Amino acid sequence: MRIGLLTEGGYPYVSGDARLWCDRLVRGLAQHEFDVYALSRSEHQEDEGWIPLPRNVRRVRTAPLWMAEDDEVVLGRRARRRFTECFGELAGVLCGAAGTTGVSDGASTSEADRFANALYGLAELARQEGGLAGALRSEAAVRTLERACRAPGAQRAAREARVPDLLAVATYLERALRPLSLDWYEDDGLGAVDLCHAASGGTAALPGLLARHFTGVPLMVTEYGVRLRTHYLTAPDAPPAVRALLAAFQGRLAAEVYGRAEIVTAGNTHARRWQERCGADREKLRTVYPGMNALPFAEVGESPECADPDTLVWVGRVEPAKDLVSLLHAFADVRKQVPRTRLRIVGAPAGPEGAAYLGHCRTLAAQLFPDEAEGPHAAGDNPVSFEEIGGPELPFAADAYASGAVTVLSSVVEGFPVGLVEAMLCGRPTVSTDVGAVVEVIGGTGLVVPPRNPRALAEACVALLRDPERRARLGAAARARALELFTVEQNIEAFHGIYLEIVSRSPVRRVLLDGAGEPLPFAVPAEAHVPVHWTAASPRLAARSAPGWAAGRPVRATTPAPEGAR
Repeated sequence: MRIGLLTEGGYPYVSGDARLWCDRLVRGLAQHEFDVYALSRSEHQEDEGWIPLPRNVRRVRTAPLWMAEDDEVVLGRRARRRFTECFGELAGVLCGAAGTTGVSDGASTSEADRFANALYGLAELARQEGGLAGALRSEAAVRTLERACRAPGAQRAAREARVPDLLAVATYLERALRPLSLDWYEDDGLGAVDLCHAASGGTAALPGLLARHFTGVPLMVTEYGVRLRTHYLTAPDAPPAVRALLAAFQGRLAAEVYGRAEIVTAGNTHARRWQERCGADREKLRTVYPGMNALPFAEVGESPECADPDTLVWVGRVEPAKDLVSLLHAFADVRKQVPRTRLRIVGAPAGPEGAAYLGHCRTLAAQLFPDEAEGPHAAGDNPVSFEEIGGPELPFAADAYASGAVTVLSSVVEGFPVGLVEAMLCGRPTVSTDVGAVVEVIGGTGLVVPPRNPRALAEACVALLRDPERRARLGAAARARALELFTVEQNIEAFHGIYLEIVSRSPVRRVLLDGAGEPLPFAVPAEAHVPVHWTAASPRLAARSAPGWAAGRPVRATTPAPEGAR
């Protein structure tokens, strides 16, 4: 089987998002071939290069999203009119549906059809003319967007859009629609694969949509974070018009992707609920948990002892969403009840904002826990330490979890809590805030408290610090759960089964030609498809028939191609 793996800012780049799970997936499915189609986000990302690729990656094709390449396409009068019609229709849908999140939120079917017709109309025009990069960046595109915002029936936020808002939205749309102008959709590109697998939603899934539209290649989408949710979290300070229009675009594109995809997978139930909110059919949804390598944590997980039974450990990226301020205030209450307790905060800051937040937390720790001249700690020793993985004391992540008795998560926003899974693989009990997929991940093997509640966080930590037997029971249960649900092996096996299911249910029927233009035999898997409904003619025949035949279901049998047939 040949898979077209579609990424945006991810695999195969060294600093790509979801790089690890894509690499593990490709290497784990060595019996399949992969063609990688990657959209890069920055010049720095491209300069860093690719990770070493396995032998089953046949080729890699890339395109930049960080720079606007001039395709030198000049549209004629008829093409300009067609572009204005399609882009105006797309903009009209966004302005009329500003703030909605998909078909399931009450948007009419006709609006979804309008968006799809406009999107595929632009794609067909780009294919005919050789690209639309210049047209999407033109003043005509901005004026078309402005007319849509001022048209009767437009949402209030769209009507209030100013010129800077229109320019910002037009720039975003040009970047998001840049895959329309790529030459990836011919028979020697995505048309030659058996299945397109988009490693995220949004722009990464757009080439898969177009491959399905032009060549009929089935599409599946994997999301560990829904783009619409990310938009709401990362653009809180954007002008209302920009937020509304871009949210409408994200919602409409997500609904179209989910509607056309054969199967949509989510990394957890939290993301799955967002997908349903954006219009995904529940019957298409599957939950495939991220796969993690359990080997680095095996030694710590199999050891029943911890380095310090009086130490709490926090591990992660230092940023405001992790709410270390609440953790420090909670630890102040813990120290009042268990004076010997220490707190190790292990992690590096995430960008300039994270560095500033780390400085603020250091200052707060110094204020809450002034140096003690007497007591269980030596003079000048603060019970809170700020460290990073890779130092002499904590060379690896497993060493950080091994250094304490309880692992704490205090976030106010969280997707899939990787740090919790690592702690579970290490056999450590956890105290976590009820955000994102936390409850789904721990499944009763740890304590959960409300976010932004230092007192509840402190009480849960004290309860585990005072009860070593309970800590041991929860830690053992946590490790068993993590090994059952969150390993690389289960992740790869799940995707392998989904690949086979999609290809057997939606095979690509193509005729491949040799150099002389003659059909090439044995170039595609052999298939037997009986396009009729079988019914039992008599009770005796019904007794002899298989259940699927007797029920009158259509029969389709698929035989894989022999090894090396391609």
